[in-house]
This record gives sequence, structure tokens and C-alpha cells, in this order.
Amino acid sequence: MRQLSVVVPIAPGDESWRGLLRDLATLRGAEVIFCATRAPETADRDGIDAAIGTDSWSWIVTSPGRARQLNAGAHVAVRDHLWFLHADSRFAPDTVSALGEALRTAPGALYYFDLAFLPDGPRAMPLNALGVRLRSRWLGMPFGDQGFVIQRVTFHALGCFDERAPYGEDHLFVWRARRDGVALRATGGTLRTSARRYRDRGWVRTTLRHVLLTTRQALPEWLHLLRERRRGGLHGRGETQS
Repeated sequence: MRQLSVVVPIAPGDESWRGLLRDLATLRGAEVIFCATRAPETADRDGIDAAIGTDSWSWIVTSPGRARQLNAGAHVAVRDHLWFLHADSRFAPDTVSALGEALRTAPGALYYFDLAFLPDGPRAMPLNALGVRLRSRWLGMPFGDQGFVIQRVTFHALGCFDERAPYGEDHLFVWRARRDGVALRATGGTLRTSARRYRDRGWVRTTLRHVLLTTRQALPEWLHLLRERRRGGLHGRGETQS
């Protein structure tokens, strides 16, 4: 884990990152960067120190916006690989071991995890988890809550996350990586995330909204990718693998 810089964006008013500390403590030797819109309170510092040690983390203050916060963390990171983790992510038993094996196998790929939902949402969430798996492995469209891992130099070469995108900066980044010939791979491990948004906003409404927004954003990217393939614009490295 010493080659990892873990970047955790914290949205205004979000306290879910505190529950991630126990998992981050298992990443012995990793660099952890919290990107928030406010300075940490004394209680924040004490809690992080107690969980992961005094020399393993930093806290930077940025203006709001997930893409902006993620990019800010990436710019101060010093390790070989970046791991972008949402604040409400939680590790499964195979999360860390699968990541270590994946990076040993193909360090140059863009990695993501299979997604599982925590039991804080509707009963229908297993259907969403299945949909995520199909979308990621069949269509090559994982999203940021699946914990992207990529070499730091590759991330910057791709231009980082698009801070101008109104939504889906993670989705757009995947398309950019694929067009540039970066291999997209599943680690084979699982990452858990909260389902509270589906609980609070309604399962049907939230699911349909995600499908519509994804389709609207993916269609022009897919057509662009097909045109480049026909012109021979890809270098043969951008395959999607399970």
C-alpha cells in the first residue's frame, strides 16, 4: 500500500467520512488526503490521528465541487497510484487484497471495484448492484463510487477530472481514458457504498434519473469512440477486462 495516495473528497456538511477511518487504518503505509471545503476541527484531527496515525494523512481546503476537490487532492499526492474514494465508501473483506493483486498484475490500468450497497436503502438495491456490474463489465462504464485507481502520471496526462462538467465527471474520465488507450479493468474485489440517496429520494425516481443522465452523457461518447476505432485512432490498449 506504500505506492497509494488515497484521495477522499468531503462535501459540505457530509460527516460520512468518519465511518471510513476504520477502513483507511488497514492501508498501512498509504498516503491519505482529505479534500474538504473547510478546515478540520480539533476533534477531526484527533479522530484521524487515532485511526490512521499522525504522519499518514493531510487535509486540504478547496472550493466545493467533487471534480475540483478530487483534482486538488491528486495535485498534492506523491505516491505512484491514486485511489479516489468517496466518503461514504466502505471496504469489503476482499477490497484491499484484490487491489494489491491487481496492481501487481497490471499497474498501468484504470481499475474499479464491483459495487455492493450498504443496508441503509431500499430492498431493491441488489438489482442496482447487478446493473452496475453489467454496466461496468459489459459496457465499460464504471462510475466514481466504484473507487477508481490509476497511476498518478497517467491521471495527469489524461487531463484530470473535468471541473466544467455539470455532472458525471467520473464517467467522462473513463471515456477519455478508453479513447487514449488505457486498459480498463475490474480488480475482482468489492467496494461498498451507501444507498441512502435511494432511500431519501425514492428508488424508482433515483434509478430512472441515473439511467437517463448516463444515457444522455454516454451516447455521444460511444459514437465518438466508434468513429475513432474505425479510423484506427486507438492503440489497442483500451480494452475492457473483468
